Amino acid sequence: MIFDYPTLKLIWWLFIGGLVIGFALSDGFDLGAEMLLPFLGKTDDERRIIINAVGFFHEGNLTWLVTLGGTLLAVWPAVYALAFSGFYYAMILTLFTFFLRPVGFHYRSKHDNLRWRSCWDWALFAGGLVPALIFGIMFGNLLQGVPFSFDRDMRSNYGGSFVDLLNPFALLIGLVSIAMLVMHGAVYLQRKTSGAIPARAQRAVLISGAVFIAGFICAGIWSIYAIDGYRIISMPPLDMEARPLDKVAMKETGAWLLNYQRYPWLWLIPALSVIGTFIAMAASAAQRPAIAFISTSAVLTCAIFTAAAAMFPFIMPSSTHPSHSLTVWDAVSSQHSLMNMFWAMVILMPVILAYTAWTFRVLRGKVTAESIHADEHNSY
Repeated sequence: MIFDYPTLKLIWWLFIGGLVIGFALSDGFDLGAEMLLPFLGKTDDERRIIINAVGFFHEGNLTWLVTLGGTLLAVWPAVYALAFSGFYYAMILTLFTFFLRPVGFHYRSKHDNLRWRSCWDWALFAGGLVPALIFGIMFGNLLQGVPFSFDRDMRSNYGGSFVDLLNPFALLIGLVSIAMLVMHGAVYLQRKTSGAIPARAQRAVLISGAVFIAGFICAGIWSIYAIDGYRIISMPPLDMEARPLDKVAMKETGAWLLNYQRYPWLWLIPALSVIGTFIAMAASAAQRPAIAFISTSAVLTCAIFTAAAAMFPFIMPSSTHPSHSLTVWDAVSSQHSLMNMFWAMVILMPVILAYTAWTFRVLRGKVTAESIHADEHNSY
C-alpha cells in the first residue's frame, strides 16, 4: 500500500470535497443563469441568447454530479445510504427538476407559440432554483445534525421528515446557496452574452452579492451561537476499521468553532469568501467579467470549505444519537477498497477534467442574436 489507512481516509475526504466543488463551479453557473432567465431576458431573442450561453454545457457539467454519487457509494457507503434515504423526497424533487432542464433546453424553441416558450422558460427557472435551494437546505441540515441512529447490526433508522428539513437555519443556507449561484451565473452571462443582457446581469451581481454576504455572515454567527455543533470525545485508533458505534461524541453549542480555534489560519477561508464577493462585484461594475468569474469561483470554493472545515471530521452528524454520527474516520470502506478507488480516480479524474474543458471550448466568444438566427440547427 502506498498510503496508510488514516491518510487514505483524509485523501478521500479531500477528493469528495473536490467533486462537490467541481459540481458547484461547473453546474453552478448553469443553475444561476436559469434562475435569471425570466428576469434578464425581456424578449424571446434575449432568452434564447441566455439559453444558448449555457445550454451547450449543462450535460457535461452534470458529469461531476454523477461521479460524486458513484464515489459516495464506493467510498462512504453509509453516508450514501443515509443521504438517499433520509433526504429521499428532497432528492426526488431535485431529480425531477433536473429532468426539466434538458427537455426545456431542447424543446423550448421547437414551437413558435409564446405561451409554450414562456412555460418552458419558467420550467428552466424552476430547474435552476429548486436544486440550488435543496442543496443549500441539505447543507443546513447537515450542520444541525440529522435524526438517525443505528442498531447493533448497523441497520439505520431515520426519524425525520421532509417538512423537518425546512427549518429556519436550513432555509437561510438555502438562500445563501441561491444568492451564491445567481452571482456566479450572472457574471458568466455578463461575459458571454451581448446586447442589454450584460447590463442587467451586472445589477444582478450587485444584488446577489450583497444578499450572499449578509446571509453568509448571519449563517456563520447563527452556527456558532444558536445551534449545536458536534465534537468527538473518544474513538478507536484511526488506522483500524471502526464502526460509527465505536466512538463517543456529543453535541455542544459553539463546537463548530473548535477547528477554527485550533487552527486560526482557517479564518482565511470564510474571509476570502467575503473578500472574493466584493472583488467580483467591483470587477463586474468595472466591466471585467472574466475577473469577476474567477472571483465567484473562489467564493464558491471557500464557502464550501468553510462548512467542511467547521464540521471536520464529521460528515453526517446525528442529532438524536451524537455517538452514531458518521465521520471521516468511521464511515469509509476498507483500506483495500479505498486504495483501488484511489487508482481509479487517478485515471478518471483527468478524463473528467478534459471533458469539462472540451465542453467549454464548444462555444467561444459572445452569444448574439445574429448567432442564434444564423445557426438555427445548433441553436436552442
